[in-house]
Amino acid sequence: MIICHCNNITDRDIHAAIDWMRAADGQALITPGKIYHALGKAADCGGCMPLFLSTMRSNDNMEVPMQLRGLRRGTTQETQHERRQKSY
Repeated sequence: MIICHCNNITDRDIHAAIDWMRAADGQALITPGKIYHALGKAADCGGCMPLFLSTMRSNDNMEVPMQLRGLRRGTTQETQHERRQKSY
């Protein structure tokens, strides 16, 4: 099935790119940008992104590496408010 009409990217292309990246580096974070780059293409209009992401998530190799899970738990009050000062 064609996922991105602008670049003629199919679901098979996406799955093949994910499988190739995961085989090359089991710890890599795989993003849509990296998939486009692996396929030698660049995102154009972005209309395909919901379907593109859905296709990515359906791949069995789209698991976040264990050491990178839970990194958001360390956020502090300061970073949540972007270090804005209270105005009086």
